[in-house]
Amino acid sequence: MKRVLFAGAAILAAAMLPAGANAQETIKIGVIAAYSGQFADTAAQIDNGIKLYMKQHGDTVAGKKIEIIRKDSGGPNPDVAKRLAQELIVRDKADMLAGFTLTPEALGASGISAEAKKFMVDMNAATSIITEKSPYIVRVSLTLPQIGETLGTWAATKGKIKKAYTMVTDFGPGIDAETAFQKAFKAAGGEIVGSVRMPIANPDFSAFVQRAKDLNPESIFLFVPGGAQPAAIGKAFAERQVDPNKIKILSTGEPVDEAAIKGLGDLALGRLSAWHYDYNHKSKMNADFVKAFNAEFKRNPDFFAVGGYDGMHLIYEALKKTGGKTDGDALIAAAKGMKWESPRGPISIDPETRDIVQNVYVRRVEKVGNDIVNVEFDTVPNVKDPTHK
Repeated sequence: MKRVLFAGAAILAAAMLPAGANAQETIKIGVIAAYSGQFADTAAQIDNGIKLYMKQHGDTVAGKKIEIIRKDSGGPNPDVAKRLAQELIVRDKADMLAGFTLTPEALGASGISAEAKKFMVDMNAATSIITEKSPYIVRVSLTLPQIGETLGTWAATKGKIKKAYTMVTDFGPGIDAETAFQKAFKAAGGEIVGSVRMPIANPDFSAFVQRAKDLNPESIFLFVPGGAQPAAIGKAFAERQVDPNKIKILSTGEPVDEAAIKGLGDLALGRLSAWHYDYNHKSKMNADFVKAFNAEFKRNPDFFAVGGYDGMHLIYEALKKTGGKTDGDALIAAAKGMKWESPRGPISIDPETRDIVQNVYVRRVEKVGNDIVNVEFDTVPNVKDPTHK
């Protein structure tokens, strides 16, 4: 107990040093992400987005040099993320926190942000409640209720689907996605015929997929986190011969990301999803972004990458507004209401909730030439997180 209290006191002391003591020519951004473990590629793509933005826009803002300090959480561990956030602020003298591959990391660091009054940019973690945990948090990624509610309403109305079975990972984002989809689907006249929640570190989805297939539902709504799991559950659907032309498979974007689709090949055709970004999105800004990203990293950007890229845009623009001041109150005031054109389309930060407002695209996996890709065919504009409405 004494050690916890001391850590808190140290954070407050560090945060409340006189302005002169914090005056510096370098602005330090502490990035917490799962650079190792099952979600290492997720962290790598967030980091690639950060690196590309800094390459294009330089490493100096408002006359001060930007320094990135990276910390590896190793996975969805809130205690590790909390410790890393403390180290960044107390020992490394970080001016702000950013990154956050998964919700547990963001929740672990949120209390430190609140206590030390440090600006914190959530570049990926997608549970609604995150922005409520500190008045200094702003999110540039997505929330699962944004996606789940949009898809639930669309499925029951424009999609003309009457019955659905839901399969989600049993942690914050999955529960958010399930709750929002089910509520919206039922409100629009649909019926939920069953549901299952799956372990977060699950490597084998065979039993869950078989259970869903045995019910022979009209449709399945699916959420698993990005990383290794989309390909694994896609493989289970293929092995159990779940045909998307007979049982409509609806999902958030992760289960039909680029790697999952490539692994499935023709078996992915017909899969439906709602999502906020895909490298196939048609706009000049996105075409330029994809080209630059490929040139730099020899791969396509994904939604993790665009989260890192937009997160750096927000940080740079907020620092320009504050003239390089890094106190949490000044930066969060600068971020509220900010609007810009992203590779994903027009986005903004809700001034009341500090959460992302963006288009949600409904897509179908189709063959375009020799490629199998997500093709957008409907857009729901300016979607807010429904839990904040």
